[in-house]
Amino acid sequence: MSPSWKRWRADERRRLFSRKIKIFPSILAADFSRLGEEIKAVEAATADGIHIDVMDGRFVPNLTVGPMVVGATRGVTSLPLDVHLMIVEPDHLIPEFIKMGATCITVHVEACPHLHRTIQHIRRSGAHTGIAINPATPLSTIEEMVSEIDLLLIMTVNPGFGGQKFIPAMRKKIETARKMIDESGRAVALSVDGGIGIDNIRSLADAGADVFVSGSAIFCSPHYPTTLGEMRRAIEA
Repeated sequence: MSPSWKRWRADERRRLFSRKIKIFPSILAADFSRLGEEIKAVEAATADGIHIDVMDGRFVPNLTVGPMVVGATRGVTSLPLDVHLMIVEPDHLIPEFIKMGATCITVHVEACPHLHRTIQHIRRSGAHTGIAINPATPLSTIEEMVSEIDLLLIMTVNPGFGGQKFIPAMRKKIETARKMIDESGRAVALSVDGGIGIDNIRSLADAGADVFVSGSAIFCSPHYPTTLGEMRRAIEA
């Protein structure tokens, strides 16, 4: 890895993984007929990054996008891109997503039988590392991996479709995950994804989350700057 590439990745890490609260709109809920405009609109509305859900119809019952959409997204924004792989056997596609501009690759513990190997593969390929965990999966399955990752994503709905309601029991899981991260001494970002909006974002920030993935609450709203501003004010109230 060249010195300039290392510096760029270090800058990306500061933008993506500092403890400051961050909001990542999920393009799953965007209007794909004008995706470039949608991404530019949320960037102008002070989004901190873009969340891209990749689904394969096997790990989850839905199909979404591949590396080319990641490349197209990178072509219209300099924001960090968190590429969330909801796919089986992700290892063979990881280099392609990174080549297309992914800042962070997040894989599911449930989809990776050799999770440590997959995480090391991501790191060696030049991206930041994330692990996602489904609502019914206990945190004990990733406890030994906290020291190896940059981001832990708690799914607060069952993955596969946008617009679902937040599962209330996940708040306790977020609190437990924050304690696990703090005790590790690692600067791991704690992200939440699913049913996140103005009404619950403050409660989840209090529980310890610092990166909020939100799709429908942003892209189905009439004015993105107003919605993102209300989310930030709810956290700071």
